[in-house]
Amino acid sequence: MRLLLTGATGFLGESLVRRFLADGHQIVILKRRTSVLPSLIASNAAIVCHDVEDGLAAAFVVTKPDAVIHLATCYGRSGEDIMTVFETNTAFPLRLLQAARAAEVALFINTDTALEKLTNAYSLSKRQFAEWGQWLAQRNEFTFINVRLEHMFGPGDAASKFTAHVIGTLLENRLEINLTKGEQLRDFIYIDDVLSGYQTLLAHYAENTVNGYIECDLGSGEAITIKDFVELVHTLTNSRTKLNFGALPYRPGEVMLTQADTSYLKKLGWRVQTSLAEGIQKIIASEKIL
Repeated sequence: MRLLLTGATGFLGESLVRRFLADGHQIVILKRRTSVLPSLIASNAAIVCHDVEDGLAAAFVVTKPDAVIHLATCYGRSGEDIMTVFETNTAFPLRLLQAARAAEVALFINTDTALEKLTNAYSLSKRQFAEWGQWLAQRNEFTFINVRLEHMFGPGDAASKFTAHVIGTLLENRLEINLTKGEQLRDFIYIDDVLSGYQTLLAHYAENTVNGYIECDLGSGEAITIKDFVELVHTLTNSRTKLNFGALPYRPGEVMLTQADTSYLKKLGWRVQTSLAEGIQKIIASEKIL
């Protein structure tokens, strides 16, 4: 298949590009002119890049993709105002979806968050676009798969992410790390299992084309407290860092449980292959190589 991806310069996007190329798919990257491309994309002549500034309609006319995989997002962590978050997470993908439908692209895979809708501006804007996708898919003959992604982790992820921050801090044996009480339950999923989830969705669609809206949770299906996660990392890294649980307050509106319902993917034959401990050990091994 010829796949058009947004957000290909991010951790998940670059990982998916690598995996899809290995599967024999043709890759089209939709990016900004100012985007800094990973070496994988910049050095691969087989990857077609199209700048957003040249128009969304033109991207589909020129590249003729079979499916769109939307990964680009704005978390609002760098001081972006709510209009920027809304534009990135709701308005832009809605324009992208309209352009895809005008070009008669039959499959749109959206990457959503597992957070509750009203948790913050990020989750609200992500859910709003998913609801537009659901509304449109129920009235038109195309498939909109909404992937509700849980807490993904893996080697090379951004240091600002919670999992990477904790593992990096404990590996460095910093004096201490301040944390909340850690009672929140989270579903952590290793990057390779995330990639196989997307592969499974594509393979199933190619074999059994269906129309309409599909909600798909993508996580391990198991939840662990933040405290247990940090203590597991502490043990696996043999760290001497002092864990100050309770030193930080919970954020306003803190979500106390996220856990994927993986029944849909399991029906398609997908299974988690990497345990939480194995995933952490792979990150530790990669850090030691560096």
